[in-house]
Amino acid sequence: MTPELKQQIDNIVNQHKIVVFMKGNKLMPQCGFSNNVVQILNVLGVPFETVDVLADPEIRQGIKEYSNWPTIPQVYINGEFIGGSDIMVELYQKGELQQMVEVALAS
Repeated sequence: MTPELKQQIDNIVNQHKIVVFMKGNKLMPQCGFSNNVVQILNVLGVPFETVDVLADPEIRQGIKEYSNWPTIPQVYINGEFIGGSDIMVELYQKGELQQMVEVALAS
């Protein structure tokens, strides 16, 4: 990964309380896993940003190296990598995700 790409991803992750690197966007997810994440965040009623990795092949590959996580979507809360669709579903079902987003939005 180039230093410029790392800086670009750093900026995106740190500019937003909650950001999802996904296929498509929050209005039009392009895969089921991305859609799961969007639906969970919509149910929680929290503001979040999305980055469409299909629109930028460099970010699509770069985000996998950045997080050392092989799949998309990827969710960051308060600059911290949380995980993908399965982890988001699990955290939501346990009630832990609500707490995480509340803490992030309060800070």
